[in-house]
Amino acid sequence: MTEIHCLSAVRLRDALRSGDLSAREAADHFLRRIEAVNPRLGAFITVTADMAMAESAAADERHARLPVEDLPVLHGVPVAYKDLTDVAGVVTTHGSAALDRRPAPVDGALAAALKASGTTSLGKTQVPEFGLTAYSENRIAPPSRNPHALSRGSGGSSGGSAAAVAAGLLPFAPGSDGGGSVRIPAAACGLLGLKPGRGLVPAGESSSDPAGLVVAGPLARTAADAALLLDALTPDVNGRVGTGGPVGSGFLDAVTDAPRGRLRIGLSLDSPWSGIFPFTPEPEALDALAVGVRLLTEAGHDVVETSIRYDNRYPDAFTTAWTAGVGAARIPPQREALLTPLTRTFRRRAQQRSPAKLNESLAFLRQFQRDTMTQYAAWDLILTPSLAQTPRPVGWFTGSAHGDGHWPVSEWAGDADGDYRKQCEFAPWSSMVNVCGLPAVSIPVHWTGTGGGLPMGIQLIGPMGSEALLLQVAAQLGY
Repeated sequence: MTEIHCLSAVRLRDALRSGDLSAREAADHFLRRIEAVNPRLGAFITVTADMAMAESAAADERHARLPVEDLPVLHGVPVAYKDLTDVAGVVTTHGSAALDRRPAPVDGALAAALKASGTTSLGKTQVPEFGLTAYSENRIAPPSRNPHALSRGSGGSSGGSAAAVAAGLLPFAPGSDGGGSVRIPAAACGLLGLKPGRGLVPAGESSSDPAGLVVAGPLARTAADAALLLDALTPDVNGRVGTGGPVGSGFLDAVTDAPRGRLRIGLSLDSPWSGIFPFTPEPEALDALAVGVRLLTEAGHDVVETSIRYDNRYPDAFTTAWTAGVGAARIPPQREALLTPLTRTFRRRAQQRSPAKLNESLAFLRQFQRDTMTQYAAWDLILTPSLAQTPRPVGWFTGSAHGDGHWPVSEWAGDADGDYRKQCEFAPWSSMVNVCGLPAVSIPVHWTGTGGGLPMGIQLIGPMGSEALLLQVAAQLGY
């Protein structure tokens, strides 16, 4: 029999609904996988085994008394949440040593939606402090490592969730994306990661997001698995979330169809960060792009190089909006020394900015959105590499040692600006998609070297409402 963790999320869902597999069997299997693998992987911060077994027992009882058609859409399917997401009764650390450890009183929007869909929660996954960075390392737990090369990181900020899915500790996972935080770890870990368009699913995990950057989306091994999770996150015709279908037809139904007609895809390496942080994509990124172009062309689509003009005021405006939330976070003054250098630096700068400066930046980003979407509209989809570099070594962004345990304060270098520049050069094509509020998907089309290596991906950006199309194209390419 196929190992439970080797089943696709769709097949696992079917086995749980049919009764071929009980929810308790599924939860127990994944908990044992986590116990065996997580000590060297660092994907989970908190494992809620007792809660998982109680929820799976309740799911089995529900299965015994309800007809299959009345079961929730993700009946008994195990999930976990990045540790920015509130789950009632479980501590939300936000990846920070500066916060008190208090259990959340109620579920956040994301957990509430998936609980309504029948899932079983296994715990909380590793994140960077307040979800700010493109790597998942903090001062409270071991870093999240890449299952394909443990010396490398798993990306961020949904890095723990991506590592867990890639290592078979979860069938799929919800992430949140405010500047690339689903697509970056998906690319680093060889997964498909979808950022839905603004407003499609319940709000993401930022308590202060004045630019509306953050949205929840799936990390999965296939387009069908991502579609299944997206269905559970999307409101139905009555506005209810967790029932398994959006207004109209479901994403899982749609993903089985091929895209209608030949798509015109504009390929661009232009980035709004290149004016302040000039960068050269690594050969591996360009190799992945070439593979993506070949696959898209073989699928019958036209891929044409294009030039996108980005306003050079973007970096300052985006950084102002992105860091506004950490400036407003409630942190006792005596505990601010426990923040990482990057968080502490950006918090101080955010607090020193005037409200007028923030409003000016938000107004600019709205204009940037209009200008950029006008250029994108000449094409059905925009194609870029997912990342400009291969997954980076653990500690590379911060200049820290690679230690296997918790990260002492003394191991963190203090160059916040150097850290930030490295992140922007690592993932230069992600944040502008959040500013525009558009859907985008990262697809793992390439592996470096021979006989293994590291995953590399392509990003496809679509117009508003194109989530189904993006998943269809990913499925058409074999994912």
